[in-house]
Amino acid sequence: MKFKTILAAISAIVFSSCSGHYETVSGYAQGGVYSVKYNSKGVKTTRNEVHKSIEGILEAVDTTLSGYNKKSLLSRRNAGEDVELNEMFLDIMEKAEYYKSLSEGAFDAAAGPLFDIWGFGFTSDTLPSDERIAEAVERCKKQEVLNFNAIAQGYSCDLIAGYLHSIGVKDMLVNIGEIYCEGLNPSGKGWTIGIDLPLDGNNNPGEQLAGTWQSDGGAHGVVTSGNYRKFYIRDGKKYAHSIDPRTGRPVEHNLLSATVIAPTATEADALATFFMVIGMEKAAAWLESHEGTEACLIGADSTWKSPGFQP
Repeated sequence: MKFKTILAAISAIVFSSCSGHYETVSGYAQGGVYSVKYNSKGVKTTRNEVHKSIEGILEAVDTTLSGYNKKSLLSRRNAGEDVELNEMFLDIMEKAEYYKSLSEGAFDAAAGPLFDIWGFGFTSDTLPSDERIAEAVERCKKQEVLNFNAIAQGYSCDLIAGYLHSIGVKDMLVNIGEIYCEGLNPSGKGWTIGIDLPLDGNNNPGEQLAGTWQSDGGAHGVVTSGNYRKFYIRDGKKYAHSIDPRTGRPVEHNLLSATVIAPTATEADALATFFMVIGMEKAAAWLESHEGTEACLIGADSTWKSPGFQP
């Protein structure tokens, strides 16, 4: 399930090695790989059981929320089938509506038709006419097609973190492209996260870094959203994947990436998408008036960091 691959909005890697009581489980999910590192001290659940449970969570996400799995609940609902929405679907819908309200419509899970006509969704269309844009905007208002690409990976991280909490884990790092970290790494320090340099052609996470962020040991979602890995050029003009649901068109500001630190990965995911829609100046103003969220905003010619975003 290629949730963030389609939006090309990941730029976080981890620097530390596991030893002692730390375990690592990994595999393939959501169009890429995942890795979960946790301190097993005091945890009675075996590593194999943990791995199996995490795989089960990711499978449930795929069969419920994936727009690429044609048999998923989301795909069937979008196709017009009369389906009974499960608890996970209703939960992420509620969260998506909350962030739509918080962002005044800049974040909208019902904007799927817009991503489709611009070639960043589940189809390959590009350069739609004004009429098609207006039609897609109306379909968004009716919530005909939902697309949770901008929030599902962060949500998946939080689900796994919730499971690890339930079996007594206190130190963990969940990496599904987006990250949730809590507690300490094997060296007894907060987890260290690298932020990719947002340059066209920098397609390998961790290869070129703009800097790092050191966790204080608290619970944090860490998500980067960016335009520099997913775009196309037509008639000499670059079209970025970030689309403003309020206008129906790709954004034209110079914000290249937004790395957000929030209490949950779901919130960091939603806010990173929100910031990429509104641009650096408005995102910085929003952050200055809202406590509990930190961010690093990298533009074409400048970088802005909130006071709590320590390198």
